[in-house]
Amino acid sequence: MMSEILFICEGNICRSPMAQSLMASALPETSVASAGLNAMAGHGAHPIAVRLMAQRGLDISAHVAVPLVPEKVHAAEIVLTMTQAQRKRVELAYPFSVGKGYRVGHRTQIDIDDPYRFGEAAFEACIADLERALQSWLHVLAKHTA
Repeated sequence: MMSEILFICEGNICRSPMAQSLMASALPETSVASAGLNAMAGHGAHPIAVRLMAQRGLDISAHVAVPLVPEKVHAAEIVLTMTQAQRKRVELAYPFSVGKGYRVGHRTQIDIDDPYRFGEAAFEACIADLERALQSWLHVLAKHTA
């Protein structure tokens, strides 16, 4: 059984909490967490993210941003970043993560753009990219969580 999936973005208020919620919904028996490389620690999820996820039946209103710490990386069996550059930053900061870190869009060959400060259309595009990218992981991850 997979111990934990960890999603990482910059501020931990937009992309990673949305990805966390989408994956937790798809794999309810799996522990899913998120963190930020430059987390806006203590802040809630972005209001647009909260509203758009609620429209999909997912509640991220209680989310509180947390920084990435070594313990989170250690606890994760797989670490999914939003961009290739973030994956490299995680591996440089936490060399023990090499081999378990990928970008969310690894299988679809895309980075997930940050919608922060770009309005609702950017959030919708981000969610669509996340849904496509996460769908490509589900059959792989489901094998390890069953």
